[in-house]
Amino acid sequence: ARTGGGIHPCGSSARTGSDSSRLYLRTMIMVRRLLPLLFLVLSAGCSWFGGSDNSLPPAELKTIAQPMEVRSLWETQIGAGAKSQFIRLTPALADGRLYAASFDGAVVALDALSGQRLWETQTQLPITGGVGVSGNDLVLFGTNKGEVVALRQENGQEAWRAQVSSEVLAPPRAASGIVVVRTGDGKFTGLDARTGERRWVYAHVLPALSLRGDAPPLLTQNLVIAGLETGKLLVLSLDKGLPVTEKTIAPPRGRTEIERLIDIDAEPKIFGDTLYMVAYRGSIAAIDMRSGNLLWNRELSSYAGLDVDARQVYVSDETDAVLALDRRNGGTLWKQAEMTGRRLSAPVATDQHVVVGDFEGYLHWLSKDSGQIVGRIRAASKAIVAPPLAAGNIVFVQGQGGALGAFRAGE
Repeated sequence: ARTGGGIHPCGSSARTGSDSSRLYLRTMIMVRRLLPLLFLVLSAGCSWFGGSDNSLPPAELKTIAQPMEVRSLWETQIGAGAKSQFIRLTPALADGRLYAASFDGAVVALDALSGQRLWETQTQLPITGGVGVSGNDLVLFGTNKGEVVALRQENGQEAWRAQVSSEVLAPPRAASGIVVVRTGDGKFTGLDARTGERRWVYAHVLPALSLRGDAPPLLTQNLVIAGLETGKLLVLSLDKGLPVTEKTIAPPRGRTEIERLIDIDAEPKIFGDTLYMVAYRGSIAAIDMRSGNLLWNRELSSYAGLDVDARQVYVSDETDAVLALDRRNGGTLWKQAEMTGRRLSAPVATDQHVVVGDFEGYLHWLSKDSGQIVGRIRAASKAIVAPPLAAGNIVFVQGQGGALGAFRAGE
C-alpha cells in the first residue's frame, strides 16, 4: 500500500503538471509495446525509423567578445566510447579521485587534479550504467545484460557481481550499506553493499511509450527518490524498498499514447530542504522535503536535466535554451537561447559559472548573473551527453567518444 504524505513517512500529497512538445521524438522514443501502436505510428504521417527529422537545426557558434580563458588541466582517453546517444556514462568524483567507465568495459581511477591514472580494470563487459560509488570502498556499474559489478576503489579488483532483472542504464547509487539499481523494466533493486545479495525489489508499471534512458535514483535521509516514466515522483524506504509516497509531477495529456508520452528522465536534485525535478513534456517543480508540499511548479520541458545552487535553478530545456530560475518561486531570471538545437547536456553550476556540453564536444561557460556565454573550449571530439561534474571551479567531463578531462576557467 502507498501512504500519502511528504518525502518522509507522513504528510500530504499534491498533483500538478503541464504539457509541451519534443523535438527529438524520432530518436528518443523507446517502443515498449510496438504492435498495438503500429497503426498510430503509420497514421501519424511520420517515421520513427527513417524519414524526416523535425529537430531544430543546431545554432552556429558565435564569436565571444573578450572571452574568458579556459584551460585544460588534463585530458585522457578511456575505451572506445559509446555508439549510442542513449548511453550516458557519467564519471563519479569521490575523495579526490575520478572514476569512469567505457561501454567496451574499461573502468579507471584517476587523480582528479593531475589526471594520473591510478588503476585500470578491463572487465570486457558492455557497461551502460555507470559509475557510482559506495563510500570510500566500492566503484559500481551495470551492464546491458543486467549485471551489476562492484570493484574495490583501492585497486580496481572485483568485490562482487550480482544479476538484476534487466538492462542497467543509470549509475547504481549507494548509501547506508545498500546499493540501489534501476533497471529498464521498471524495477528498483536494493543490494547488500558488502556482498551484492539482493535485499529487496520494487516494481512499477511502465507506460506504453517512454524515452530511452533512466535517471539514477537519489538516496537521502534513508529514502530512495526517483522520477518515473509516468511523470510521477516515487519515494521508497531505503532499507526495505517499501513505498512511502507517489506524487504526480506532470500528468500525461492527450488521446493517443504518443500525445500522452511524458517522462522524468533527469536526475532529481536537492538543495537544503527542497527537492527539484523536471519532466520531459511536463513541468519543473520544487517540493518541500519536510512536508511533501509543492512549493512551486511551472511549465517547462527538459530531457537533459538541471542543477541548483543557493540562488538559482539551471535547466537545459527541450529547445536547448538554458534558463536560470529563481529557486524560491520558479520565476525566470535569464534565458540563454544562442545554442538552440545543439543538444545540450544538463547544466552544472561551478563556484562562478554555469557550464553545459553540446553535440560537438564543446563546453560552454555562462555567467550566473546574466546567462551570457563568457568562455568555451572543445573538450571532446564527439558529443557530451552525460552531465559534467564540478568541484569548485573545475569541471570534469566525459564525451561519447571516450574522451575524459578536467577544465578550469577564469583562473
